[in-house]
Amino acid sequence: MTWLASKMPKMPKRDEMASNRWLSPVAGTIKRSELWRFTRRSVPRGVALGVFAAFIIPLGQTLLAVVLALPSRANLPLAAVTTLITNPFTIAFWAVAANKVGHFVLKIDAETGGMAGESVRSGWVQQLAQWAELAGVTAFGFVVLAVVGSALGYLFAGFAWRFVVARKWGRRPAKAKLLHPAE
Repeated sequence: MTWLASKMPKMPKRDEMASNRWLSPVAGTIKRSELWRFTRRSVPRGVALGVFAAFIIPLGQTLLAVVLALPSRANLPLAAVTTLITNPFTIAFWAVAANKVGHFVLKIDAETGGMAGESVRSGWVQQLAQWAELAGVTAFGFVVLAVVGSALGYLFAGFAWRFVVARKWGRRPAKAKLLHPAE
């Protein structure tokens, strides 16, 4: 065993997860083998649910992805890993992107205040209103990113799956000719 492999955390096995006391209510569901296989239907579902969970809530994305993957028969490990799109290193980028997307979709500009904005020109109330608007626009941007990102993730994973399988099938006759050149 290499040094790096010994330092890496061990991934829990299906049976270990099923025997966990916190997961006992869903132990029978977690042990189903279809949730752990990589198939043409479960892979895109896992990617889509993982991307959706990554953008929709700031904490506990992995738990949400796993909970969503159980009834939809999506690939559990892939759903959990895909949530790492948003992590502590990239969350600032995604927050700015969500704000830009929210402003673009809602078309909010400086003139949005209207009559209410004119009557509230005092310092802290106006600042509070600006922060509330910024948070609302950013939250809406995260919802848009979750929906659009999960749809794009589903499509991308489906096409990638088909490409990989087609390449494997395309290589099969070449291997057969190499094994039996006289035929």
